[in-house]
Amino acid sequence: MFETFDHTADLGLRVTGNSLNELFAEAAVGLTSLIVADVKSVVVAGERTVEISSPVLEYLYFDWLSELLFLFESEGWLTASADFELAGNSLRAVVRGEEFCEERHRRSHEVKAITYHELSVEPQLLDGQQSWVANVIVDI
Repeated sequence: MFETFDHTADLGLRVTGNSLNELFAEAAVGLTSLIVADVKSVVVAGERTVEISSPVLEYLYFDWLSELLFLFESEGWLTASADFELAGNSLRAVVRGEEFCEERHRRSHEVKAITYHELSVEPQLLDGQQSWVANVIVDI
């Protein structure tokens, strides 16, 4: 599950998942929802593979979102879903989606960058079960 929140002149993204895999997958769709007005308009027409590693979990999350933003900026790639293999401080993801199409996708925000401001990825107990919550602020 993801939600956005206003933050000064920027926009925040809060993501919750039952596992780190689910958290990272939801974050991908959450980022897409900041770029296009209707995230459900993004269909699976192709896939990309992303492999990254980072020494700290929060930085891995930051790098993941930054890589997805780079794919959008360089290829117009919009993510509809993602499957993960998380191992320690590395991830390998198959990202499914399509290229941005002016006729089908209405822009929501111009996301300029992922920031380190208020960046967090933390375990949390929800209804007696461990889940994960991540926050990040994006520059729009």
